[in-house]
Amino acid sequence: MNHIKRCLLIPVFLFSISIVAQETEENSIKNKDSLKLNHFALGIKIGIPNIVGGSAEIVLPVLNNHFAPFLDYNNFSLTFSDLEANLSSIGYGVKYYFGEKGNGFFVSLGRSALKTDIVFNDLLFVDNVANQSTTGTGKTELQLNTSDLKIGIKTGGTIYFLFELGYGFGDIPDSLNFTATSNGITESFSEDIPPLPGLGSNGILIGNVGFGIAF
Repeated sequence: MNHIKRCLLIPVFLFSISIVAQETEENSIKNKDSLKLNHFALGIKIGIPNIVGGSAEIVLPVLNNHFAPFLDYNNFSLTFSDLEANLSSIGYGVKYYFGEKGNGFFVSLGRSALKTDIVFNDLLFVDNVANQSTTGTGKTELQLNTSDLKIGIKTGGTIYFLFELGYGFGDIPDSLNFTATSNGITESFSEDIPPLPGLGSNGILIGNVGFGIAF
């Protein structure tokens, strides 16, 4: 009877060893993947002030892979009740990853140039000589140049996710002064800055979530 038990226990023991070895191998593969360094990353960011845009970065293979120059770009149109705005921006700088694998927590320092072409609708033009008025449109441009400081986190792996939060420091005007013409009438206008997301008197809030491919 004991001999039969031993015969039954041997296959069970061998099967258990096989399962443990397989799990150990899978965990080893996962750990190797999580430690893999991807130097290049291409992705999409969604947030403020860029709304939707593309991003790219390269982890420099020097100084223990801590530094990663980046480039962000977007072009997006917004329509409010009485104005239209076409935003285009480019941002560049460098990230510092606290780890050595091009992912995890980081801080970044850079510069951004946000250009906004704005069309104001339903402007009231008054001709005092002819004692008449009409409505028309006027176009002007808002250019914002900021120095950006951000903190964030980026996941590892081939498919990555990113979150970053920061602030762009710069001089923001209170209003836009421009001259427009309609039906032969020329008027000077002063309009408030359009309500761009995150825009304040001393700069602009930066907040993005992103995803993409790292290789």
